[in-house]
Amino acid sequence: MKNKRMTLLGLIAATYFMVSGGPYGLEDLIASTGYGLGVLILFVVPLLWAMPTALMVGELASSIPDNGGFYVWVKRALGNFWGFQEAWQTLASSVFDMGLYPLLFVSYLGTLAPTLVARWHGHAIGTALVLACLAWNIRGAKAVGDGSVGFGVLLISPFAILAALGLWRAHRDPAAIAAQHMAHPALIVGVLIAMWNYMGWDNASTIAQEVENPRRTYPRAMFWAMVAIVASYVIPVAAAWRFGIPLSQWATGSWATIGGAIVGPLLRDAIVVGGMISAAGQLNSLMMSYSRLPVVMAEDGYLPKIFTRVNKKAVPTIALFALSVIWLAAIGLSFNRLVMLDILLAGSSIVLEFVALVVLRWKEPNLPRPFEVPGGKAGAIAVSVLPTALLLFAAIFCDHTGIEIGVGTILAGFVTYWGIRLFQVREQGA
Repeated sequence: MKNKRMTLLGLIAATYFMVSGGPYGLEDLIASTGYGLGVLILFVVPLLWAMPTALMVGELASSIPDNGGFYVWVKRALGNFWGFQEAWQTLASSVFDMGLYPLLFVSYLGTLAPTLVARWHGHAIGTALVLACLAWNIRGAKAVGDGSVGFGVLLISPFAILAALGLWRAHRDPAAIAAQHMAHPALIVGVLIAMWNYMGWDNASTIAQEVENPRRTYPRAMFWAMVAIVASYVIPVAAAWRFGIPLSQWATGSWATIGGAIVGPLLRDAIVVGGMISAAGQLNSLMMSYSRLPVVMAEDGYLPKIFTRVNKKAVPTIALFALSVIWLAAIGLSFNRLVMLDILLAGSSIVLEFVALVVLRWKEPNLPRPFEVPGGKAGAIAVSVLPTALLLFAAIFCDHTGIEIGVGTILAGFVTYWGIRLFQVREQGA
């Protein structure tokens, strides 16, 4: 099976797409905060939010390298009820998360060819993208990892050119650079956008048994993915700043305009195509991650046993098809609502993972930990505090409708678990 498993490079690339997908989505951050504060946020948020999460994933994925990842960690630390809630919240957030990428793909395609996405065509193209990623996933985790490497090269290339020429052709007038600031920067908006752009590290954990030497590979993959993501965010923004792109040009989807201003129309179109590649790469990698959850849930009796079926590539085909049908139904939802619900539900599941990290330090002190969050038990608690605080901060500033839907979905998970347990007890009694 070794030659069928995902390599370190493949896991780095897949993690990159599960978390990031490139600088796309940062435009509103710079438009809201300005250059200086925006770059500062892109450095600080990873320290407070992404790095603790990556450290947590590095320890737990290397210590408990089982398919199902975070579901297994939470169940092992906190019991069946909370393990089920972890999986429920993750799969619920996937409905909103996976609806984003076909929407983004069609949006970028519409920039190049508006007539192609007019009327019902856009929905049909989004559906075709989901089906194409489904076909790719059927080939196995290694195929997805190898594809993510290729996607990553194609995605980053236009931004590497933008950064190089932007820095080389930088303004020499200090006054022109100093003028690029905001009178009233929207700090809260900037932080929320950055959190969304640095979210998803735990998604890489669900395929642990399909990765080469997972105990050694996961910590290294988390580190190099972090380096790649921060660099791909900060360097292009800094290049645009040095080049002197006015803040008025920053808006949703404006990377293409900025690339055209720095280099020319060819790079502008390449960045638009890169946006389509980004959406496809994220959809493809996350489809692989989410599809492993129904398998372990079915093994524990929470779903029908048919969901445990896998093909010769160890791909859970029934789970993959079932989830794809659900994700297709979310394509028509609005972008802002999708992002908000994704942060709330995925964030609550991440809090459970941090609790599992801390509890396992006491519950299983002798668990072999090839990589360990520094500082012992106190270190495990320390890395959990800031991400949890940021999630509470994000929840406070979400609109009431989003909170109601998010809380309602979480409570539905409680009811569903006890409903399943009641059914199981009756079946055993019969």
